[in-house]
Amino acid sequence: MINKFSEEKIIELIKTNNINFIRLQFVDIFGIQKNVLISSNQIKKALSGQIMIDGSSIEGFVRVNESDQYLKPDINTFMILPWESENGKVARFICDVYNPDGSNFIGDPRSVLKKALKKASDKGYIFNVGPECEFFLFQLDKENRPSTKTNDEASYFDLGPLDRGENVRQKICLALEELGFEIEAAHHEVAAGQHEIDFKYTDALRAADNIMTFKLAVKTIAQKNNLHATFMPKPIFGVCGSGMHINMSIFKNNQNIFFDINNKKKLSKTAYNFIAGLINHIDAITAITNPLVNSYKRLVPGYEAPCFSAWSTGNRSALIRVPTARGQSTRLELRSPDPSCNPYLAFAVCLEAGLDGIDKNLEPPKEIIKNIYDMNETDLIKHNIKKLPDSLISAIEFLKQDKVIINALGPHVFSQYVVGKQREYKEYITRISNWEINKYITLY
Repeated sequence: MINKFSEEKIIELIKTNNINFIRLQFVDIFGIQKNVLISSNQIKKALSGQIMIDGSSIEGFVRVNESDQYLKPDINTFMILPWESENGKVARFICDVYNPDGSNFIGDPRSVLKKALKKASDKGYIFNVGPECEFFLFQLDKENRPSTKTNDEASYFDLGPLDRGENVRQKICLALEELGFEIEAAHHEVAAGQHEIDFKYTDALRAADNIMTFKLAVKTIAQKNNLHATFMPKPIFGVCGSGMHINMSIFKNNQNIFFDINNKKKLSKTAYNFIAGLINHIDAITAITNPLVNSYKRLVPGYEAPCFSAWSTGNRSALIRVPTARGQSTRLELRSPDPSCNPYLAFAVCLEAGLDGIDKNLEPPKEIIKNIYDMNETDLIKHNIKKLPDSLISAIEFLKQDKVIINALGPHVFSQYVVGKQREYKEYITRISNWEINKYITLY
């Protein structure tokens, strides 16, 4: 990729824009954003990769006896943050994490995705991704803590005055455009207080970077407007949860190789192979794309999220949908992921699964045209449609058995991810919920 900035240009921009501080951002294996804040007079030191972090303090990184790690900014991710700070302007970089010997840290999620993209690049492929991110805007309570009360009663595509979050959504869009995003659509979603903002597809690494920037912008603008934004998959019982549909395409020699004008459905053999790879590995992929206990309360019938492993052209009840557009816009939409996932890991495992389908010339099952939500158990068996994992621990067990996805993550991320998620699930099942109290405390 051609650098849009040089180090000299960045230093000049920092001076001319009177930037006081710079955030050096990175992401842990669970998708949580971290950062080191430096003053602008440390920029040359930062650009040369000399800013150190204690990796032992980051969950899933390294042990205490090997804790020194370094942040190396990706100069293409330089941005001046458009929201105000009490202490002046702030810029940011997204960084790669390095070992003291100068090698890439294998536990850095960005490094995991880069490895998968290198594998694709060696075949002449460019993997493009267009995410559709949903989120909720909630009111704060009297103590300024997040509630689950929404600030509107609107639904899908409604507008003001029903959509009382429209003003904040517009402010988010304006901030994102200042950050260089090309916003394609923004609208109210199905549930009250639920919103979606879609931005243009790009190569997978930039798309993952964009998702992390998007989350930061949404949360920051919401906070500045006395609201709380959350990417939790299912914050409210009885309404639709938030998804992050992943639209994928592969280009080679500037051509979308998922498109074939001579095929009945205008899909290439490569596209069918990629679909087959995704379906073949979807149970293990789900552990990455749906990483929370709460994720599986979204993947239930009746709330628009896919629960079964199937594909279709246009059928929104299917796990994988092929939208109508063809030619250079041909793409596959994986509809199960939610926005709590680590996008670097999610894109990496999806790509590796698709490449496995291409390499092994896998054939997908028959397309499902009928509404899967209306099918009974007999229909599902008849059409050989399998359910997605119904819990985090179930998905983790599938992950532990899938060598392709384990290899995609690498031994460090795989082992640390599994340990972390098993710990999370154990904590969940030993806690006493409000439902249990309300259900049993008087009855028994």
